[in-house]
Amino acid sequence: MRTSITWATLLCLAALYPAGAQSADTHTPPAPSEQRAGPEPAWCDFIRGMTDAETAVLLAPELFASAGVVNPGEAASGAGEAPLGAPKLRITAGLGYELVGAYRGMTLRRRAEAECQRHRASSALQAALQSGPDLSAAPALKARLAVLQAAIPEGERLVEALRTDLREGRATLDELNALQLRLDALRALASDTTRDQERLARLPPRPERSLSALLQELRTADDELERLSGKVRRSTAWSVRLRGGYDELIDVPQELPLFGMITVSYNLGGLSQAAANERARKARLRALEEDVEGLPQRVERLLHQLRASQSTEEVRLREVTVLVGDLESQLQSIQSLETGKVRRFHDYLTLELARLRAEQAWLRAHLESLGAFLGREAP
Repeated sequence: MRTSITWATLLCLAALYPAGAQSADTHTPPAPSEQRAGPEPAWCDFIRGMTDAETAVLLAPELFASAGVVNPGEAASGAGEAPLGAPKLRITAGLGYELVGAYRGMTLRRRAEAECQRHRASSALQAALQSGPDLSAAPALKARLAVLQAAIPEGERLVEALRTDLREGRATLDELNALQLRLDALRALASDTTRDQERLARLPPRPERSLSALLQELRTADDELERLSGKVRRSTAWSVRLRGGYDELIDVPQELPLFGMITVSYNLGGLSQAAANERARKARLRALEEDVEGLPQRVERLLHQLRASQSTEEVRLREVTVLVGDLESQLQSIQSLETGKVRRFHDYLTLELARLRAEQAWLRAHLESLGAFLGREAP
C-alpha cells in the first residue's frame, strides 16, 4: 500500500512539472475576438512581465534536499523512551508542488489581463478628454479650409482689379481698404484653420467606440480586477502540497527508499475573508463613482459640453443658412447692373458670402461629425 502511494505521488509530480514549467514562461494569447488592432500598450507588457516573474515560483515545482543524523527508532521502557540503535545518516531529496500556489498563479495572470483591459479603456478615455471640445473638429476644419482656399484667389483678383481702378481714378482708397480688410479676414481665418489642424494632428485620435462603451468597459475591468484580487486573498488560507522523492537511512535495510505524501492545511481566518472581500468589492465600485476628478465624472462633463455645443451650433447653422441665401439673392439682383458703385458693393458681398459659406461648411461638417459620435451615446 505504501509503495503504491509513493509511486502515485511521484507520477503526479512528474506530470505537474512540465505543465508548471511551461506556464511559467509563456502567456496564453487572447482569443481572436479579444485581439485588438494596433500595437499592444507598453503597460500591458509591463504588467504581464511583472506577473510572470511573480507567478514563476508559484507555477513551477520545488526541489528540496536534506541530510542529517536521526535515530532509526525508539522504544518505550520503564526509564522512558530510548533509541533502538545508534544514530544513522538520513538523506532526503525530491520534488514538491503546491497546488494552491498554482491556482493562485493562474488567477494572478487573469488579474493581469483584467488590468491590461482596464488600462486600454482608461487610455482611450484619457485621449478623448485630452481632445476635449475639439473631439469632432477635424472634419469641420477641413471643410472650412476647402471653402477658404477656393475663395481667397478670387478675392485677390477682385482686390487687384480695384487697385487698377484706383490708379485710373475710378475708385477711392476707402473702397480699396474696405475690400482689402475683407480679404485679410479670409486669409487670417485660413491661417487659424491651418494652425488648428496642426494642433489637432498632435492630439490622440478620437476613440472608435463610444465613450459610454469605454466607461462600461472600464467599470467591468475594474470590478473584475477586484474580484480576482479577492480570490487571490482567499487562496492564501489554503495549502495543498504534494511531496515525493528519495528518502534513505544509511545502513538501515529499507524495502523502497522512496516516499510520497500530501499535506492539506486551512487557516481558520479564511472563514471571515468572503464577507470582507465582498465589502471591499462593493466599496471599490462606489469609490470609482464618488471620485470628483475621476474618469467617469470627467467624461460625463465632456459629453454634456459636446451636447450643449451641438444645440448651439444647430441654431447658428440655421441663422447662417438664412444669411447665405439672402446674400446670394442680393448678388443675383445686382449682377446685371454696370455702375462702379454697384460693382464695389458686389465685390464686398462676394467676400462676405465666402466668409459665411466657410462658417456654414464648418458648422455642417462639425454637426455631422458630432452627431455621428454622440448618436452612439445614451442621452
